[in-house]
Amino acid sequence: MAKIQTLAGEWFEPDLPGRLLKIANDIREAGGRAYLVGGWVRDALLGKSCRDYDVEVYDMAQDALVPILSKYGRTNLVGKAFGVIHLAMKGLSLDFSFPRTESKVGYGHRGFVVHTDEKLSFKEAALRRDFTINAMGMELPDLTLCDPYGGIDDLKTHTLRHVGPAFAEDSLRILRGVQFASRFGCTLAPSTVELCRTLSLDDLSVERLFEEFKKWLLKPGKPSLGLKAFLDIKLDEYFPEIRPFENSWDALGAVLDSMASLRDACLARNGPCSLSEAQTMEFAFAALLAGSAETSLKFLERITNEVHLLKIVPPLLKSFREIAPSIVEDAPALRRLAVKLGGLKLLCLLVQCAPREFFATDCDFAEKLWRSAAEYDLLEAAPQPYLTGKMLMDLGVKPGKQMGDIIKASFELQLDGKIANAEAALAWAKEIIA
Repeated sequence: MAKIQTLAGEWFEPDLPGRLLKIANDIREAGGRAYLVGGWVRDALLGKSCRDYDVEVYDMAQDALVPILSKYGRTNLVGKAFGVIHLAMKGLSLDFSFPRTESKVGYGHRGFVVHTDEKLSFKEAALRRDFTINAMGMELPDLTLCDPYGGIDDLKTHTLRHVGPAFAEDSLRILRGVQFASRFGCTLAPSTVELCRTLSLDDLSVERLFEEFKKWLLKPGKPSLGLKAFLDIKLDEYFPEIRPFENSWDALGAVLDSMASLRDACLARNGPCSLSEAQTMEFAFAALLAGSAETSLKFLERITNEVHLLKIVPPLLKSFREIAPSIVEDAPALRRLAVKLGGLKLLCLLVQCAPREFFATDCDFAEKLWRSAAEYDLLEAAPQPYLTGKMLMDLGVKPGKQMGDIIKASFELQLDGKIANAEAALAWAKEIIA
């Protein structure tokens, strides 16, 4: 198996399927060349394993490649007109593309005409890529690096630099710069910043916007660097609903980095709790909008139709901004807040992300809030009424307003700590009915 030298100077043996290497050998014997391209190359140079194999084939016509691939699995020619052939094998799927150029002829991300040309050089074909760190290739099977635009130097200096003028043909690349800055610890080159400032996001769908924000906030990295790129490009003017935390963008960056650390610890199950996929997303977007409680719903409505985000994040942020340290001594207030939010876990995590001085009267508030919420079993879910409709029906109460009023009154006493269990609630109801 071929090895490569990482940027750190260490030898790394990447995870490469044997079937892919056999296919590459067959392509070479037929007079073609196969390159791994894009993210796989970037990650390998960073010493990271990647199972997203994108293969670009040169010096071979599409009709000549199909018989080679068909020996290994089922080919899907749906993307043939766009220079892409999908190969499905047992336990593995691969995409084979051909060098191509893309011309912007219409509005939006579908407004491109694709021209494939197997005789293009790697350098010519790589001109259509976004950043230099994604414009590298490694020829199979020996993993010889091809780096026509200095991607490896930009990786070393943690720089995101656009490859060429084609960058401007897809405005989504503006937000890709933001999420790449976070994920790979990069800053945007000045020339790339200037180019991004000339582009508009108006032609992008809600779905495409949302996907890039998710990658920025949910993938491992340092999201404060994404925020720096966001501000360098002046995206805060396009998304004015995103505001600094306590009038400080640096403070918001610190909140985002704390969120990422807590999120990763929770997902690794060695942190304070576990998080579902939905909760992870809610936590991340709440951190981004930590200074934007009043405008959070407006922003979310611009980029997503995810109902749980629209429902959970705005009240979570409102509670975060309004909560007082004295609540840790007020069990009824804690219970009512848990009812409002469906549990206190996300609020506790968000409070942990805030600078300790944010709660000036109590620097240990985050720890105290977590302990109190855990003590009253309020982290995972809100309290549920002990008294139920069925219990009241067994006592002869008919469904209707009277039943609802009794359950509501009982639940208020429960939240106050005056009814401790179902038996006590039933006994109270019997007295009321009598």
